[in-house]
Amino acid sequence: MNTTGISSWAVDLADVGAIYPFQGLELILLIIALVFWIWWHIVTFRMEFDRQDEKIRKYGNSEHITQAIENDK
Repeated sequence: MNTTGISSWAVDLADVGAIYPFQGLELILLIIALVFWIWWHIVTFRMEFDRQDEKIRKYGNSEHITQAIENDK
């Protein structure tokens, strides 16, 4: 699989330029990475908020917890 456009290494590499694979796709890959990163944060925030809401439903809100702690003293 040749993704660099070089068919022979018997050339002056200073004239060739970039020799890494998938050259020219850097911007596309950056955009894909940024979209994935933002999506991951959104999903993580939603999961954390859902867990917090579940704990609030199970144990009550912060006022109820504070009252329960003060009543135990």
